[in-house]
Amino acid sequence: MTASTPARTGDAERGTLDKAADENFPVAPFFLPRAWRDDLMAVYGFARLVDDIGDGDLAPGGADARLLGVDPEEAEDRVVLLDAFEADLRRVFDGTPHHPLLRRLQPTVRRRDLAPEPFLGLIAANRQDQLVSRYETYDDLVAYCELSANPVGRLVLAVTGTSTPERIRLSDSICTALQIVEHLQDVAEDLGRDRIYLPAADMKRFHVQEADLARKTTGASVRALVAYEAQRARDLLNEGAPLVGSVHGRLKLLLAGFVAGGRAAIAAIAAAEYDVLPGPPKPGKGRLLREVGVTLRGEG
Repeated sequence: MTASTPARTGDAERGTLDKAADENFPVAPFFLPRAWRDDLMAVYGFARLVDDIGDGDLAPGGADARLLGVDPEEAEDRVVLLDAFEADLRRVFDGTPHHPLLRRLQPTVRRRDLAPEPFLGLIAANRQDQLVSRYETYDDLVAYCELSANPVGRLVLAVTGTSTPERIRLSDSICTALQIVEHLQDVAEDLGRDRIYLPAADMKRFHVQEADLARKTTGASVRALVAYEAQRARDLLNEGAPLVGSVHGRLKLLLAGFVAGGRAAIAAIAAAEYDVLPGPPKPGKGRLLREVGVTLRGEG
């Protein structure tokens, strides 16, 4: 190990965690107890890193691959990296992981008695991204969200000690909605990765071709399709919103932030007249705060 390796390792870890500021909703806001913030950031670090592996967005230099024991010649192979990452995740539960973000996760797993299944689901979603780039039906997309998004909400409930079957059901609705909203914001970016998360059956219904998604501005058919999917996400958020009223204190505010973040993002998409191709419509802080208030009052 060279003298510069620890610095590179720290840079890779910080770079991953710094992305929390770009999310649609606060990952671990200041008002939470410190122990919750630390544990939620540990979970976020895992989720962000596995997404970066699956998307090919790792920091340049190959530090993450080296930490995972991947041969330099295979450092660009996402499937190999995901396999190595899963092996390191399993060390969280029965050994000592190599990657610093997984070492950071290990105390959280032990303290909160977290199961491996949600983490494995997130890895499985990123493996699926290497094999599946189109979804035929809305149900197919929802099944993908069960791997790519719902585990995050389940982990939040587990970290805060508030899991019940009904809360998990409501959380799944919220998380699926948030994933769909993110896909709507990122239609152009996803197409650049040769991925389309708009169901093919819906594209056909609205007379949308893949070539329409590659344009610089959004045509009427694409706008109608985006509006249709946005309404589906809004309905899912409304279905899951009672989760907020089922808890108390600072957790109530956190969960309201998740729901409000989704609602504010949908409002931003609508304000852009569903023209998502020039770039992701993002809500302002004022709109987000208003949505938090509406969600807390149970008016949404």
